[in-house]
Amino acid sequence: MKTNPLFLNLACGVIALGLWGCSGKSDVATATATATPAGAASGPAAPASAASPPVTVSTVPAQQRDLAVVLKATGTVTPLTSVDVKAQVTSVVAKVHIEEGQFVKAGQLMFTLDARTDEANVAKARAQLAKDTATLADTKRQLERNRQLLAQNFISQGAVDTAQASVDAAAATVTADQAAIDAARVPLSYSRITAPNAGRAGLVPVSAGSAVQANTTTLVTITQLDPIAVGFSLPQRNLTDALGALKGGGAAVTAQLADGGGTFNGRLQFVDNLVDASSGSVKAKAVFANPDGKLWPGAFVEVSQTVSTIKDAIIVPQAAIIQGARGTIVYAVEDGKASPRPIKLLYAQGNDAAVSGVKAGEAIILDGKQNVRPGSRVVERKKESKDAKEPHDAASSPARSDASKPVAP
Repeated sequence: MKTNPLFLNLACGVIALGLWGCSGKSDVATATATATPAGAASGPAAPASAASPPVTVSTVPAQQRDLAVVLKATGTVTPLTSVDVKAQVTSVVAKVHIEEGQFVKAGQLMFTLDARTDEANVAKARAQLAKDTATLADTKRQLERNRQLLAQNFISQGAVDTAQASVDAAAATVTADQAAIDAARVPLSYSRITAPNAGRAGLVPVSAGSAVQANTTTLVTITQLDPIAVGFSLPQRNLTDALGALKGGGAAVTAQLADGGGTFNGRLQFVDNLVDASSGSVKAKAVFANPDGKLWPGAFVEVSQTVSTIKDAIIVPQAAIIQGARGTIVYAVEDGKASPRPIKLLYAQGNDAAVSGVKAGEAIILDGKQNVRPGSRVVERKKESKDAKEPHDAASSPARSDASKPVAP
């Protein structure tokens, strides 16, 4: 059976018209959506979205004032003197005159050692001195008689000279005896052990009857507590300032104990003559009055020292500084816009930073600086009270509910 071509063409045309009639509107909408890119502005709304809204920020004025360069470090309390007292002779402790933890004065008797042997040696040397003194007196009398006999021509001059030699020898012997007595007194003096300096006595490991070895046995340690020192380290960059402070009697140094233990004022006394190559620092020491004994040897303290002062420095908050790949800047408000200011950080301490590149009195952006760009319009932040904010929110609620209702065609 043959199909008429005219009939087939007519049927296809009818089917196509029916499909277009059912989906025409959706195809037009689809074509329109395809032709218009998503997110593109159309009509009068485009200029409104192109203009960026102003950024709300808070500002602080740049100040011009003197800024003290304060060095902070962790120090260790160290005594000015700490002496391990040892016996200088081998002997036995006869008596202990101090107690552990007692404060002693310089020269105060602390220990007595058995000195009977040394006392006997001194007595022996004195007896020998007495004997030789008597011999000297006898030789002098003989010399005087020989001189009288020489004047009467009973003896020769040689006999007088021999008598003179005997006198000189006896005098030398007496002198040697006196030196022997002094030598015997030295070990005898070692039997009385006194405090080399004022301070606090530590542990006493011996008692009466204990045997001690010469220059080996430690009897007690005397530590000076008032005044007392604090050792700390100075960075190499502050070495020149520290040496200059030493010439003027030492810069003021403050030490603070942890946990509210107190704050103490002292002065820099010593700066080492060598820079530590491993750390780039120099050892220093400050001295503090310690009448109450609150600074204890070995304790850690926070040390603060004013090493110099920057005159007429421009001060801005550290929080306002922005570190970027192109350098360090702050944003200043100029004609209602954010203007970047390249700066150089001179010194930072606490919340303040001394910088160059900013003029005194300029408004520096603090809060909100992360949201601004060069040339951004900015407005000062204004705090609203809670009472003023609530009516505004209440008034805006109906508008939002009305907008959510469908609009009647």
